[in-house]
Amino acid sequence: MEITDVRAHHIRIPYDAGVASFRQGASAITALDMVLIEVLTDAGLTGWGDAFAYVCPRTTRSAVEEMIAPQARGMKVPDAAGIPAAMEQIQRNLHLFGRYGITMFAISGLDIALWDLAAKVQGVPLHRLLGETRRTAIPAYASLLRIGAPDDIAAECRKALALGYGAIKLHETTTPAVLAAREAIGPGIPLMVDMNCPLTAEQAIAFAASCRDARPMFLEEPVWPPEDFAALAEVRSKGGLGIAAGENACTEYQFRQMMEAGAVSHAQPSVTKVGGITEFLKIVALADRLGVKVVPHSPYFGPGLLATLHLLATREDGLVEMFYLKREACLWGGRADSDATGHVAVPTGPGLGHEPDRGVMEHYRVA
Repeated sequence: MEITDVRAHHIRIPYDAGVASFRQGASAITALDMVLIEVLTDAGLTGWGDAFAYVCPRTTRSAVEEMIAPQARGMKVPDAAGIPAAMEQIQRNLHLFGRYGITMFAISGLDIALWDLAAKVQGVPLHRLLGETRRTAIPAYASLLRIGAPDDIAAECRKALALGYGAIKLHETTTPAVLAAREAIGPGIPLMVDMNCPLTAEQAIAFAASCRDARPMFLEEPVWPPEDFAALAEVRSKGGLGIAAGENACTEYQFRQMMEAGAVSHAQPSVTKVGGITEFLKIVALADRLGVKVVPHSPYFGPGLLATLHLLATREDGLVEMFYLKREACLWGGRADSDATGHVAVPTGPGLGHEPDRGVMEHYRVA
């Protein structure tokens, strides 16, 4: 079976986050941009992937079309055992353009699509190729966008719990915000705090001390720059709280640097960023050897979400991250949403398990 074409689809689905906001610099983001990768074959099978593209969809799409598609067209579709070697060769071919950022986002999309194809050829769900199926549904946590006001944070936390979510993540940088969330959800609900890299190590240590009574599971990316693993390790050792990072890291190599520095208690590989499923599997194996917990970065609505569910299905622990917002449409007909018990079902169909709704794709396509 041979790849005949690789297509990149820019999809933009508006959403309503209520009192919360998602910002890039001074601009509020009111729609979720996705770049779906469609890999077509001469056997009639199609594989779907997902390249990270929140605020750079045109750039990611160009990377797929200019770098990835020429590498993949005419390529024999590898089986599961052959995907790592095929993807390493593509990484080698494209290393001039960097092994992090946009290049790896585009590579990630192709890798996910190849795994989707490999499982479809076997007629099994992806998690069956990846290992023993340990879970059929994954507990989800509500990933709240930035809110700011403690009273509003408390109210949104209570709403999320009422919808069935069993854990909460904030995107906040103030102690009153964290304390308000803990008071609202009570002592038994896991609470995480994503800071998005604002502080020095000294400031982060002070922040950790100030919100220790709220007992967050971890502070996520508290320091700038995010690749300052020595600073993260210092915050972890002196701040008294768990530290999570990884959504801004790519490849097993960079995660190895992070973990060997003692920077994190929780690693957060993002399947649409790190190099796809192939690199994700390497990172998870490394984390298990080094005693680091894995909590993937996964606030997606495309194939990256499905891939994350399959990857977590082979593990006995780990939560799936779900953006806490109301989107205008769903590529999967609502089949990849959290249910009343706060779980997301692992797809059982061949490959990723669901095919994207082409009607939705066409309606929300960006030319």
